Amino acid sequence: MLDERAAKEIAQQWIEAWNSHNLDEILSHYAEEIEFSSPLIVKLLGNADGKIQGKAVLRDYFGKGLKAYPDLKFELIQVLAGVNCLVIYYRSIQNLYAAEWMMIGDRNLITQVQAHYSSTV
Repeated sequence: MLDERAAKEIAQQWIEAWNSHNLDEILSHYAEEIEFSSPLIVKLLGNADGKIQGKAVLRDYFGKGLKAYPDLKFELIQVLAGVNCLVIYYRSIQNLYAAEWMMIGDRNLITQVQAHYSSTV
């Protein structure tokens, strides 16, 4: 189980990585075998099911996202800790609210994500 301190630390580092727009720093938070689900995958990659697997595909997706939203800035609102997982609630692109459920594996790397947004992106 993640304690509140560990969950907040992971979330803060994740937010800082995104706000840096440094793709390698962002990807450093994810495991090689990452499974990622998001409505933005449909929009940016054209994957009808909104899912991707693997860090190489994630790199492509995040790279397109950074190009599509050059003014991207995330604002952390709340972090919820669970059993080997957490939820990061934050203000996202286009001033949308977002919540990402993240399964945390070895070395505190993210192994699964389900992203949710306050409206259609």
